Amino acid sequence: MFEKILFATSASSTCDDAARVAFELSRKNRSRLNVFHVFGLPSRGFGLTYRDVRTGESDEVDENLVSLVKEEMAQYYEKLAKDHPSCAFETATGEPHTEILRKARKEDASLIVMGAHTRPEDVGAMRHRIIAGSTMQKVAKSARCPVLIVSRPCVTCWSYFANIVVATDFSKPSDYAFQFARNVAKEIGCRLHVFHCVDLGSEQEPGQAYIEQQLAAAEKKVQDKYVANMGDFDNYVIALREGNPHVEVLKYARENKSDLIVMAHHTKDIDPEKAMLGSTIEQVVLRSACPVLSVNHPDKVDVSPYGPPRAGE
Repeated sequence: MFEKILFATSASSTCDDAARVAFELSRKNRSRLNVFHVFGLPSRGFGLTYRDVRTGESDEVDENLVSLVKEEMAQYYEKLAKDHPSCAFETATGEPHTEILRKARKEDASLIVMGAHTRPEDVGAMRHRIIAGSTMQKVAKSARCPVLIVSRPCVTCWSYFANIVVATDFSKPSDYAFQFARNVAKEIGCRLHVFHCVDLGSEQEPGQAYIEQQLAAAEKKVQDKYVANMGDFDNYVIALREGNPHVEVLKYARENKSDLIVMAHHTKDIDPEKAMLGSTIEQVVLRSACPVLSVNHPDKVDVSPYGPPRAGE
């Protein structure tokens, strides 16, 4: 399913939860796993001096240093990597998000796995716009393949994906997210939950008649856009809720023991590489107990051997 996985890591404890998911997915998929760490920022131009991204100290880049960093990475992930003969450790100096994206393009990665946080003080934080400015945000904005974001220990991932929730607002980017989630669920043979929340945030005390009207319209859209494109895949459920979208998708995922939430990186009709992480997925990433997969481009959504979706999807 995921032939090539790129695990972008700071090679520290802040990425341990993402590491467990990356190595487990690689093992179960027999994927080629590239463990990639950007350990320094060039001091100026093309000089050989770099500034360590963790300590802030400056040093000279040479072959001995690169070998030492790789050796430290291999030692740090020794237990996780022992059953992964196709695991490779690589490093780079530069802007972390730029180097991660460059590496993903070079390797033609089908999935990027990374943590939501890179600094210890960020772990567990509930800040609204801070994490969105981090390496994760910049990678998710421009990646051509889906980005799996892990912000907490995943308590349900170890039996592989059993319940995938794809949250949609019926936008074109959400259609790509559905397409990807459907293909993964079909290939694995797990249950797919197609979820939509009627956003009542802009309504002043909406009446029951209004809510029922919106839910009925949403159900018709789900039937027309998604159920009609399930093909012979029938292991799915439709879930409609009303309220605050990020709150409701988190509640639903928790109640149904979801081990993966799939969402569009953004939902507005703009250039994907200029779109900031949408507010709903950002809040889901911050609070979700399971990994959240961001789909930004249609390029890598057909991960299964079942072929592309039917015309009109």
